[in-house]
Amino acid sequence: MTSKCSFGQSNWLDEKSLMRIGFDAKRAFFNRSGLGNYSRWYIDALTKFHPENEYFLYKLKEDKGIEFEGLKHCEIISPSSTIHKVWPNFWRTKGITKDINLNGLDIFHGLSHELPIGIHKTKAASIVTMHDAIFMRFPELYDYTYRAIFKKKYSHALKYADGIVAISEQSKSDIVDYFNVDPNRIKVIYQGCNQIYYNDATIELKEKIRLKYNLPESFIFYVGTIEPRKNLLGVFEAMVQAKIDMPIVAVGRATKYLDKIKGFITKNKLENKAMFLHNVETEELPAMYQMATVFAYPSLFEGFGIPILEALNSGTPVITSKGSCFPEVGGNAAQYAQYGNTEELAEVLERVLSDSNLQNEMAVKGKQQALLFREEEVTKELLTYYSKILSQKQ
Repeated sequence: MTSKCSFGQSNWLDEKSLMRIGFDAKRAFFNRSGLGNYSRWYIDALTKFHPENEYFLYKLKEDKGIEFEGLKHCEIISPSSTIHKVWPNFWRTKGITKDINLNGLDIFHGLSHELPIGIHKTKAASIVTMHDAIFMRFPELYDYTYRAIFKKKYSHALKYADGIVAISEQSKSDIVDYFNVDPNRIKVIYQGCNQIYYNDATIELKEKIRLKYNLPESFIFYVGTIEPRKNLLGVFEAMVQAKIDMPIVAVGRATKYLDKIKGFITKNKLENKAMFLHNVETEELPAMYQMATVFAYPSLFEGFGIPILEALNSGTPVITSKGSCFPEVGGNAAQYAQYGNTEELAEVLERVLSDSNLQNEMAVKGKQQALLFREEEVTKELLTYYSKILSQKQ
């Protein structure tokens, strides 16, 4: 089923489009975190800076889903047959290829590791974005069923994709190592973050949010799922190690790992130094970043680490881990500590928190570093890659 959206300019559809581009938009509509943010960001950016193309969003269900700016410039395609309406995941896995041909796509882009079965038999050139291979690098963090399913999905997409996008050099390296992919088939194209992080929140908005959540005047900030890999406990351990007298405000979905953190908090009498928020609206986060004294993200491993970029855009000093993709994002604007080294993380936290000049310097460098990931340049790079893959397909 196809539903037309408003294309903004009235003559948009009358102009000859350069390409007809389709996206697997499951995550864009129904995922509010990492992969969903990536999908929405790219769709928004492409439709904004390259309205000369036609864009199609393949959506599992006709349910409303998440609203975002790019919807104004796209056609939404959802299952039309009864069987695919009842089992929409089957449509996404295989049946979607019929619609890809019917819509005359030039490019079909799987935005989150997957491509439909039979994509190589369609007339469209296929692109897949690979975000990470964390489940291969750290199998102990995932159960067997999860690993088996995603290893099969990754392998299929990497085998049949005409082009592969990796969101960082680290992700590219892992795809090469764990799936034996020719590195020449992979193009690294970075992502950006929501534009709401580009502008300063008003004093009035900050105060409103501070009162709503009872936020302290100064705090260490964390954003992300509260899970072992992201190592929020390490921030509390470093705080105790350095005797830091500043509360931690953590925003993110909780897992059982939070119980372990709360056990440490109770043991060390830190109840008045910890705040956990699980239902913060996206629109409220920029003000929170901007009110924070420092942003701490001591994760073990990420494909990109978008909260780092959100903090850089917000002018918030960033402390994160050495290695993985983190230096690619943070550059010389962030401060780094070895993952799992509580003493080093404590030293870095203490150094930054005690030096307002260093905080100001990091904020300025962070804003400059963040400019490397703005939409206009990144989408230009992606469209150039689309054109290259399309010409090779033809």
